[in-house]
Amino acid sequence: MKYMSAADAVKLVASGESVYIQGSTSIPEVLSQALADRGHELRDVTIYAAFAVGRCEAPYCRPEYKDSFHVKSLFVANNIRKWLAAGYGSTIPAFLGEIPGLFRDGTLPLDVVFLNVSPPNDEGYCSFGVSADLAVSATECANKIIVQVNKSMPFSYGDALIHVSRIDAAVEVDDPLVEVPTAVPSEIDIAIGRHIAEMIPDGATLQIGVGGIPNAVLSALKDHQHLGLHTEAMTDGVLPLLESGVIDNSCKKVCPGISVASLALGSRRLYDYMNYREDLILKDVAWTNDPFRIAQNPKVMAINSAVEVDLTGQVCADSVGTRIISGVGGQHDFMYGGSLSEGGKTFIAIPSMTEKGVSKIKPVLTEGAGVVTTRHMIQNIVTEYGVAHLRGKSLAERARALIEIAHPSVREELDRAAAERFGHSYLRIR
Repeated sequence: MKYMSAADAVKLVASGESVYIQGSTSIPEVLSQALADRGHELRDVTIYAAFAVGRCEAPYCRPEYKDSFHVKSLFVANNIRKWLAAGYGSTIPAFLGEIPGLFRDGTLPLDVVFLNVSPPNDEGYCSFGVSADLAVSATECANKIIVQVNKSMPFSYGDALIHVSRIDAAVEVDDPLVEVPTAVPSEIDIAIGRHIAEMIPDGATLQIGVGGIPNAVLSALKDHQHLGLHTEAMTDGVLPLLESGVIDNSCKKVCPGISVASLALGSRRLYDYMNYREDLILKDVAWTNDPFRIAQNPKVMAINSAVEVDLTGQVCADSVGTRIISGVGGQHDFMYGGSLSEGGKTFIAIPSMTEKGVSKIKPVLTEGAGVVTTRHMIQNIVTEYGVAHLRGKSLAERARALIEIAHPSVREELDRAAAERFGHSYLRIR
């Protein structure tokens, strides 16, 4: 291992080059800061940033560095959101599972990758720990690999491994990973979780997201049997089901007996659980999110969230109007893969209202809002008021089903909008 200081390691980055910085809860903060410290001597360095949870704003996102670093975001993470909103960086729209292909075919050329890795095992392999996602393809394509060797990083198996001989520069750190508090489900979340759990059969394979509603779903599955896990993001919410044996992966066709994810974010308890665990692997996101691979598992249950939904079933999940607040992630991939799975079901789970009292079911999407999942792919929309089964329904029938699970205070308004838009085809099913 070629150990050196962070300041010396980042000297491998030259003006005009492109750098991928690993994400999830494992941003290589020491290297990022050292790169920012060189901002006065660098120009036109492109930084590719993916899904991540940072402790603070990225250090290279300062006005004085606007000509030094240009951020091209593959997911609008919390540590760069203000920078992008101010116009100093830009977002590349892409399904998360397709981004590795953009690296591999040279559409997004890479010179350098920054990784946060575990100490090497006895065979000389370091693990990317909690973040295989885009890091696998970025490491494959970059000319220079610079790592933080971090005592706090768990050793995970799968694709997230690199031999020390491939590393160009290494910096020893003991930098605790960001911990994401487990979201405590509200009463509304619990109601939504129960609706979904009632539709999940034993032997199902779960793809589940982050937050109160997913945790409520997982809590409601404690009496199920032989569930499997093939997901993009793994959180603390799955630990009780793994530890109790409810998730045993015995019915999966892809990696039976093994829990599969592309990244992990949660508490230290989750990271410790992952450490040297051979029945849990992290894979390249192009692999985990391949809809046709997802579909090979039986009874895939794809559970995702949204910012808002219109009366035809169009789903916006990445923006508030024209303001991009996150990214597409794997929602489309798993909604498609789940729909192809034998016995599969897909769900968009949302509270009927925002915290500010605005309906999340709307006559039309907010002007400028992006459609992440089209009306053609939607099966079930779930709120605390029930489930709207949209598969095979006409637009007028969809509107009626969605109005029935909207907040009571907006149903009359939505009813008028549906009647005006769909005319007799809607009025006849009142």
